[in-house]
Amino acid sequence: MATRKDAKEELTTTQREQQQAVNKALDETKDVINVSTKEAAREIPQYTQRLGDIQEQTIRTTREIADNCIESQKEIISIYQSVWTPFVENANSRYGTVVSSFADNVITATRLTNNAVSANMELFSTALQQTKDNSKEFSRLGVNAAKVFHEASNDVVTIGFSAAKTVPSSRPTR
Repeated sequence: MATRKDAKEELTTTQREQQQAVNKALDETKDVINVSTKEAAREIPQYTQRLGDIQEQTIRTTREIADNCIESQKEIISIYQSVWTPFVENANSRYGTVVSSFADNVITATRLTNNAVSANMELFSTALQQTKDNSKEFSRLGVNAAKVFHEASNDVVTIGFSAAKTVPSSRPTR
């Protein structure tokens, strides 16, 4: 026949084993999250490189378009220079202005895009930091609630047993 002390020790051992199992599961989850975040972080340079490559390609292409337009204008001018010099000079001047405006517009659009991306990255970073801070606070609240519940449960158990011992029996004595 098991004694009260044996039952209490068995309960304590079971609780300890359960706590160890829970801790192990949580530690494994934490390890999986660490691996996942490290993998995601390793991909960042690829995305950064791709974004930079696209920006460089846009700038290079804009410059090449402008250079091609200017070179074609030079050829046209040399072909018709003697006959159409006044007309060509006027057209070339206007076309040069159009090409220059086009190049300026593409570069300005690239700057605006870069600024928008940068602003969104800063906003995302701020939101991420706030989420981290809030999750810490929610975790702290959960732990505090568990402590209060635990203390209240212990009080009920302690007071409940004490009260049962001190309450007189309602049965009449003979």
